[in-house]
Amino acid sequence: MSGVEVAMGSIALMLVLIYAGLHVAVSLILVSFLGVWVLRDNFDLAANMLVVAFKDSITDQLFGVVPLFVLMGLVVSISGMGRDTFDVAQQAFRRIRGGLGVATVAANAVFAAITGISIASAAVFTKVAVPEMRRRGYTRQFSVGVVAGSSVLGMLIPPSLLFILYGILTEQSVGSLFIAGVLPGLLLAVTYGVGIVAMAYLTPGFVGGQQAEAGHGADEHLMGWGEIAAKLLPIAALVALVLGGIYGGLFTPTEAGGAGAAGALVIALVKRRLDWRAFWQVLVQTGHTTASICFLIIGASLYSRMLAFTGMPGWLGTTVLEAGLSADGVVLAMIAVMVLLGTILDSSSILLLVLPIAVPILNGLGVDLIWLGVIAILAVEIGLLTPPFGIAVYVIKSTLGAESDITLGHIFRGAAPFALMMVLVLALVFFFPAITTALL
Repeated sequence: MSGVEVAMGSIALMLVLIYAGLHVAVSLILVSFLGVWVLRDNFDLAANMLVVAFKDSITDQLFGVVPLFVLMGLVVSISGMGRDTFDVAQQAFRRIRGGLGVATVAANAVFAAITGISIASAAVFTKVAVPEMRRRGYTRQFSVGVVAGSSVLGMLIPPSLLFILYGILTEQSVGSLFIAGVLPGLLLAVTYGVGIVAMAYLTPGFVGGQQAEAGHGADEHLMGWGEIAAKLLPIAALVALVLGGIYGGLFTPTEAGGAGAAGALVIALVKRRLDWRAFWQVLVQTGHTTASICFLIIGASLYSRMLAFTGMPGWLGTTVLEAGLSADGVVLAMIAVMVLLGTILDSSSILLLVLPIAVPILNGLGVDLIWLGVIAILAVEIGLLTPPFGIAVYVIKSTLGAESDITLGHIFRGAAPFALMMVLVLALVFFFPAITTALL
């Protein structure tokens, strides 16, 4: 068998294994091992490649950024900062039709700047925003749809774990990726806000909440400036510490993760939201999440090495050039594949599967890999909202509990308009690359 035939066969086998339910990292490792063994007809060489990949894949200091940002995000999620942000946003947008939905988006945008984890945002605001919206008469599908849609801001507005993963896989500056994600993230948040107000006027039956749209109830507590400042000061301090440190050149991304984790711990302790039991649970969850991500990275490293052995990236690049496909055409094909895979896989797995094949081709075509990173994150995040495997949807359903009258169907229907708005923003970033590069 030729190298290209081995590569094609390995991709087909990997998709079969993933559809059959095998973990993505295990599928990557198994297929890579078998591919090298078949290609070189040498079991020892394939086994040695496994050893080298496990040894070298995650030994760089850069990988320390993963557990640090995960720890920061989890501590922030239990510290009450999400609730504080929502309270302030709720008061700010209380007189707008669909105001609680806009407040949820605004609070999630701020929360994203201190967590970087979409799942954490989905879990926190399911507990904070959904009960309040239901109490105000908003429909089931809209209440959960807003939370599902706005939770994806956590992976676009920096700091973002997906940008960190993309930077590691493509050897791009994580700091530059963070900066590139700022304007697209804000654009998506504004698009959500405008879309919610438009839906409130055009489709009031879908949104609900008409009795609360023109003002606030008599029982609503209005905060003074002092209370608002007390709620926002810890959030502003943490954002300034992490993002200000990175953009100001004081910290590397890894050092910023450490500073952010320490800052989040201090805030949680001062607010008395963290005891030993909760801290232990946070540490265990951080370990589980980090181990899962690192295992995926090891599998992706093996997969990339196997593809390099087969010569497929070079062959595919030559084929694309000879076929006359433009760089934009290849990017559109990559987007289509990522959105399709988003129906069955999580975001990290999609990046690990697609980037080793697409990036060498697009790099040879002169595509800006920082711009491509924003495109890739937007594409895979659409998958968080699409059936049958919208992971944000399942996190929300799990957080609501089995006794809730909100079904998966309600969540998917509620998230559909926000997925369409993400497609709109993706198109804008595709046609206007300056949205990502203006701050660089």
